[in-house]
Amino acid sequence: MPENWYKVDNVAKLFLATMNRRDPRVFRISCTLNEEVDPEVLTRALERTARELPNFQVTLHRGLFWHYFEATDKRPVPEPETKQPCAALYGPDQKNALLYRVTYYGARISVEMLHALTDGNGGLMFLKCLVHNYLQLQHPDSLADVARDQGASAADMEQNSYSKFYAARRASKGAPDPAARRRVCRLHGRRLPLDQTQFFEGHLSASQVLAKSRALGVSLTSYLAAAQMLAAWREMPSMERGHAMAVGLPVNLRNYFPSDTARNFFNTVRVAHIFTGEETLDELAKEFDAKLRDALSDDRIKAQMDGFERFERIPGVRPVPLFFKNWVVGLCNWVEARKVTLTISNMGRVTVPQALGPYIHGFAAYCSTPSLFTTVCSYGDDLVLGTASAYRSTNVLKNFYRSLADAGLSVTLYASEVQNP
Repeated sequence: MPENWYKVDNVAKLFLATMNRRDPRVFRISCTLNEEVDPEVLTRALERTARELPNFQVTLHRGLFWHYFEATDKRPVPEPETKQPCAALYGPDQKNALLYRVTYYGARISVEMLHALTDGNGGLMFLKCLVHNYLQLQHPDSLADVARDQGASAADMEQNSYSKFYAARRASKGAPDPAARRRVCRLHGRRLPLDQTQFFEGHLSASQVLAKSRALGVSLTSYLAAAQMLAAWREMPSMERGHAMAVGLPVNLRNYFPSDTARNFFNTVRVAHIFTGEETLDELAKEFDAKLRDALSDDRIKAQMDGFERFERIPGVRPVPLFFKNWVVGLCNWVEARKVTLTISNMGRVTVPQALGPYIHGFAAYCSTPSLFTTVCSYGDDLVLGTASAYRSTNVLKNFYRSLADAGLSVTLYASEVQNP
């Protein structure tokens, strides 16, 4: 690594200030092969991947004024999958440890990462490199000469892009949205025990969903988010149905800035709606898409990105002790979290070199959450929705998938088991 240590970025500071037993701020990305995983070959592939992507080989330390990453020589070792997805990676009993784990089960290889280390784009980069190395080692005769997607330099991957592209921009004010100012509904119901989260994996035909969304003139993200918003509203108590429903949607800032960073580089936008009770899914999807397009305009996204960095540059903030900064950040996060009903993150279409295609069945992703969080990705025609839920009730997802099936979409759904539901 060019440097032995460096400070965490501002979004990582938020994750570290708000992680807890309910939400350890960990995400998982998995690749399922068309063959059983060989643990010995996976170990060799992981060692090669660690050498090729040294920016992930760090440990996390707590300073007086900030957290920081430090390079380490610790060797990553893949483990059989025994824990539930997105189990904690950092805490009092996990000091000086790597901030990711690699597990295997049957034909599945999973990478779990602390969100302070990177975002979904960085995690997918690591997993694709690992799978590429594994398949080359497992099938040297047919794949030895298959080139991997050209990666960025170590310096580019370590870059703090929030700081690099900060320009003190302020968003222009558009037409006010009444729903954005209304009190937001929160999901209700008993929660699972603190050490449990239920995970759901929905499989749809990407071509079917795209055909449906294109017929309406909306994006796939808008269609799915509107369907889930409507499903959640149907579970709201009558006295709260006059409040707004709001969906949080993470946005990859690499689509707006020329960055190859493997660190966090994303924003989250919100789309809100006040229900009348007369909306159909098709109508809601069209309104949702219009609001989302407005929220994703260049000036708004770039100005919002600057907001993460602006706080750090306020005179007098840097010398404030870390414990007090964490308290303030935690309070601000609590306020912001109350403005979101549920979250949907679309990682987009996963691509691999054509020669690897016959060996790969699909990809899936999850993210830890104190509420309801759905991560969307697709590979080929397999559109996968990985939902993590902290609630005992599954009614929101029942409504969601039932509405998709009623719209003529083919749905296959899997769910993890929980104890004492």
